[in-house]
Amino acid sequence: MEISATDVKNLRDMTGAGMMEAKKALTEANGDVEKATALLRERGASIAASKSDRVAANGVIASYVHNSRVGVIVEVMVETDFVARDEKFVMFADQIAMHIAGMSPKYVSADQVPAGENAKDVALLEQPFVLDPSKTVGDFVNEHVAIFKENIQIGHFARLELGAPTHIC
Repeated sequence: MEISATDVKNLRDMTGAGMMEAKKALTEANGDVEKATALLRERGASIAASKSDRVAANGVIASYVHNSRVGVIVEVMVETDFVARDEKFVMFADQIAMHIAGMSPKYVSADQVPAGENAKDVALLEQPFVLDPSKTVGDFVNEHVAIFKENIQIGHFARLELGAPTHIC
C-alpha cells in the first residue's frame, strides 16, 4: 500500500512522532490511522519504560491560572537542559499544569494513593487527559518521552483555589 506524504504529515501532527516513525507505523497498519496511532502509543510506552531509570535532573516549573480563581505550579523534570528549554517541552509542561487545574489530582501516581481512594480519580498519571480523554496523563507523558527521547518525570505540584484548602503534592 502506498502511504502518501499527507498521511504521514497528518499522523505526525496528531501524535508528534517523527516522520520515519509515522511512515513506518502507517505502513505496518496498512494505512489505518487509528491502528498506526495505537502502534505509536505502544512504542512510546516501550521507550518510556526503557528510559525510566535515567536521571531527570533538569526541567521546568510550569504554571497555569484559570479565571484568576485557580492556580497551579508543577515541576516537570527531564534529563537535559537542552530539552528543558525546548519550546515544545515547555508547552507540554504547561498542558500538564492546565490539566491539574481542571482535574484536581491529589497525587502524582497511583502508588502514592492511600488505600480506600480511587487512583483514577486522584492520581494525576491515571486520570483521563483533559485535552484528549481517550488517553491518560501517563500516556500523554509517555508519548512525549518518545518524542524527546528522554526520561520525563512529573515532580511536585501545588494547586490553589479561592476558598478551598491548598493542595501540595
